[in-house]
Amino acid sequence: MASSPKSPAFDPVDPLGIDDLLEPEDLAIRDTVRGWAADRVLPHIAQWYEKGELPGIRDLARELGSIGALGMSLEGYGCAGATAVQYGLACLELEAADSGIRSLVSVQGSLAMYAIHRFGSEEQKRAWLPRMAAGEVIGCFGLTEPDHGSDPANMRTHAERDGGDWVLNGRKMWITNGSVAGVAVVWAQTEDGIRGFLVPTDSPGFSAPEIKHKWSLRASVTSELVLDDVRLPADAVLPEATGLRGPLSCLSHARYGIVWGAMGAARSSFEAALEYATSREQFGRPIGGFQLTQAKLADMAVELHKGILLAHHLGRRMDAGRLRPEQVSFGKLNNVREAIDICRTARTILGANGISLEYPVMRHATNLESVLTYEGTVEMHQLVLGKALTGLDAFR
Repeated sequence: MASSPKSPAFDPVDPLGIDDLLEPEDLAIRDTVRGWAADRVLPHIAQWYEKGELPGIRDLARELGSIGALGMSLEGYGCAGATAVQYGLACLELEAADSGIRSLVSVQGSLAMYAIHRFGSEEQKRAWLPRMAAGEVIGCFGLTEPDHGSDPANMRTHAERDGGDWVLNGRKMWITNGSVAGVAVVWAQTEDGIRGFLVPTDSPGFSAPEIKHKWSLRASVTSELVLDDVRLPADAVLPEATGLRGPLSCLSHARYGIVWGAMGAARSSFEAALEYATSREQFGRPIGGFQLTQAKLADMAVELHKGILLAHHLGRRMDAGRLRPEQVSFGKLNNVREAIDICRTARTILGANGISLEYPVMRHATNLESVLTYEGTVEMHQLVLGKALTGLDAFR
């Protein structure tokens, strides 16, 4: 009788063997992004976070462009043409370093570049996408306003025709990359409905004051966009986007990256807690030897790897052209919420050391408070799923 194959050893880093689902190219891309983050972000991120700055952001953008991380799931125009799963793996590794770094990449690729790639003219694509893919030009995405976050249909920013030009007026708020961007994708009310505009940030009347005094996403550039009689030529409008369908489809693409990214923050916190639990001694032995600590570690590992499996499943559906917005809401709601819980539990294992920037846990936890809110609050994603489940609209 033939002997059964020997089971592989249990791997605390990959307890479910999820890596077996990945192709060699997937692993190579993941390792490239992980190596870049380990070299360029991790040695400095605690200091950047403490000071509330992201120095050298333009250099970082060019480096990210050189490894194909900007607009990496888009085809042509200098973009990498990676799969959705490969893009997700990159988001996970970037957010394992810091949510601010992943946000830089998400806004550049999944919002600004994606909007141009999907809704722009051929001339707009050729003018902007190659430089954005290389990190030579940073983009931002102006949808949220001071008084309109979850309700973009009632945005106040407006664009009016003046001869052959457009004139934009309004304000946008909480805009990642705003004050370092070379181009802003700005959504505005027009007589034809909501339209998207490509606004070069050196346009007269455009300004982007940086938002200070943040206690979350501190290693990230966050700005207000002010448009005061900004005059644009007729060809500044994105020709293929009319109504909320345009910006919402961009948000769905970016939320997909968050499903993966949140698990990066959770993984980093879990690994810090696991290492600490096996080295920190109390009452004569490592605290990882106590039942309550092991229960915490087991629960964190279960939710972490369930979340990674969910992200992987959604990535395969996206690659097959079968991913629905409601499914993205499912992933964003679950994974960010569970990631925050993992970070908070990890903090309890580290005790007082958990609040120190010598460890990544508190930094990830505070960052995730922003991730929980942006690109759809918990409540909005609950209502998206509630409508899908019941067929009844409870938004209003």
